[in-house]
Amino acid sequence: MGGGTSVNGVRHAYRPAAAAVLALLTVPAVAAENSRKPSQPACEFEMLGSGTVASVADGATFVLEDGRQVRLALIDVPPGPGPGLGEGDARSKAALAAQAGLSELLLGQAVVLRGPDPKPDRYGRIVADGFVQRDGAERSVLQDMLAKGFGRLGLGAQDRSCTAPLLALERSARRAKLGLWADPYYDLRRAEDPAAILAERGRFTLVEGKVLSVRESGATIYVNFGRRWTQDFTVTIAKRHERSFAAAGVEPKKLEGRRVMVRGWVEERGGPWIEATRPEQIEIAERN
Repeated sequence: MGGGTSVNGVRHAYRPAAAAVLALLTVPAVAAENSRKPSQPACEFEMLGSGTVASVADGATFVLEDGRQVRLALIDVPPGPGPGLGEGDARSKAALAAQAGLSELLLGQAVVLRGPDPKPDRYGRIVADGFVQRDGAERSVLQDMLAKGFGRLGLGAQDRSCTAPLLALERSARRAKLGLWADPYYDLRRAEDPAAILAERGRFTLVEGKVLSVRESGATIYVNFGRRWTQDFTVTIAKRHERSFAAAGVEPKKLEGRRVMVRGWVEERGGPWIEATRPEQIEIAERN
């Protein structure tokens, strides 16, 4: 995704091509109006430092002038071009659009970093939300990226009070088809189309469908979206997590017959499969 210098395999130059993609995915006026409203931190993160943003590597990673790399917390953005993919394919366009969205919010800005853990990730990056001063108020970059439709809520938050307002921002952008949500490639995958879900194997994906049955076997709860367990989409929940799901209003045994949306990494176990370890991975679609 772009040229420029590379540190640990991450490129750091902001390409003009990303700006062109951003122009094709312009957020409507309603999003601009929402972006002027002060955003309040949704999560209680600790102060991790500050600096000025020198470059934006992708839709979730930026580099400060002193060389520190920061990975935006709790967000999932499209991956960059892979083998055999150029900048013209749908996935690459979405990745460049997310990069352009983050650049618009952060490039050259003084930023305060607050995150869930002071320890760097395995790539040596600080994992944090960034806060910038704009229109006389401190704004959360994470919230603005979700509100503009340039990313999806990822996993990692420990408190549902943290994720609920972030989910609401994502949901609003999805309904309005803002940013990346305007592109069919980025939209939800349907549980009744297991082949399309399998095409996302190894990637973070959102899947929506009606639960056909819920069964238990040993220490695992199986949330089935079809009758062919070797081919159809399935969500698994470890029995040890059942109480936390129920406390959050997502009681696994009561999902049968409900339409739900599931987020997580797609794996293959016969058919496509997502393991749900946190309640925020499952939303009752009727509430959306």
